[in-house]
Amino acid sequence: MPLSGQLIERFSEHLSAHVGTPVDVDRGTPVGGGSINDAYRLDTDHGAFFVKTNSADRFPSLFEAEADGLERLRKAAAIRVPEVIATGEDHDDAYLLLEHIGSSARKADFWEDFGRSLARLHQHSSDRFGLERANYIGSLKQVNTPYLEWSDFFLHCRLEPQVELARNKQRIGMGDVLRFERLYSKLASLFPKEAPALLHGDLWSGNFLTGPHGEPVLIDPAVYYGHREMDLAMTKLFGGFDAEFYAAYHAERPLDPGWEERMDLCNLYPLLVHVNLFGGGYAQGAGAFEVV
Repeated sequence: MPLSGQLIERFSEHLSAHVGTPVDVDRGTPVGGGSINDAYRLDTDHGAFFVKTNSADRFPSLFEAEADGLERLRKAAAIRVPEVIATGEDHDDAYLLLEHIGSSARKADFWEDFGRSLARLHQHSSDRFGLERANYIGSLKQVNTPYLEWSDFFLHCRLEPQVELARNKQRIGMGDVLRFERLYSKLASLFPKEAPALLHGDLWSGNFLTGPHGEPVLIDPAVYYGHREMDLAMTKLFGGFDAEFYAAYHAERPLDPGWEERMDLCNLYPLLVHVNLFGGGYAQGAGAFEVV
C-alpha cells in the first residue's frame, strides 16, 4: 500500500526535528515488512531512512514497545541496533521511524563478533526476571510481569499464557495440556541459577542484519530480562547461526554444562507462539512437545 501524503508530511516533520534542518521526503519505496507490518525505505534530501507501519487498532502500542526495546538494547552498547527517530499514529496508521541500516558483505570475524557481543549484552542485568511493561512477540502480546525466580516467570509469563491460548484456539489437545501441567512442577530443578539477563527475546536468523561495515545489527526485539539460554535456544530453533558464534559466546561468557540439552525446554515458548500464530499443524510437524 502506498504511503499517504499525510503520512509523508508527518515523516518529514519528524526527520526535520531529528536532523535539525528541513527534510524533504522524495518517496517511500515498499520493502516488504512481514505479516503484520508494511515497511518502506524513505529517500530524502538528507539520505535514506526506514519506516514501518501497521494498524493502530489491531496492534495497540506495538511500535512503542518495539521502540522501547530498541532503546534498551542501544543503551546496553553491546551490539548495534537501528536508532529510533519517532513513533506515532495518524488515524488508524501507526508507525515507527528508524535509521536506515545500509548493508555490505559480512566481515571475516562476523560470527565471532556476534557471539561476543551477545554475551556482553547478556551481562546487563536487573533485580527481577521480566519487564515493567508488556510488549509483543510477533503479533501476540507478551506478558512480562516481574518475578524473582526464573522458573516462576517462565511458567506464569511464558508457558501458561501460550498453552491456555493454544487450548482455547483448539490447536493443542487436552493431553498436551496435561503434559505441560506435569512439567510445571519440575521447572525450578531444570534450569541452572542465573541472574536476569537483558535478552533480545526473538533471536532467529530473520532478526539480524549485516551492517555497512560487515557488523551484526539486531532488529525486531521482544526484550525482557530472562535466562540467557532463551536467546541461545532461539538461535538453534530454526538454524542459520555459525558454530563460530557459539564458540565465541562461550569463550566470552561460558554456559553451564547441559545447555544444549536444555534448548528444547527453552524453545517450548517460541514453538507455542508459532502454534498460536500459524496453527496446530506446525506443532505436529515440528514434534514440538517431545520434551514435555
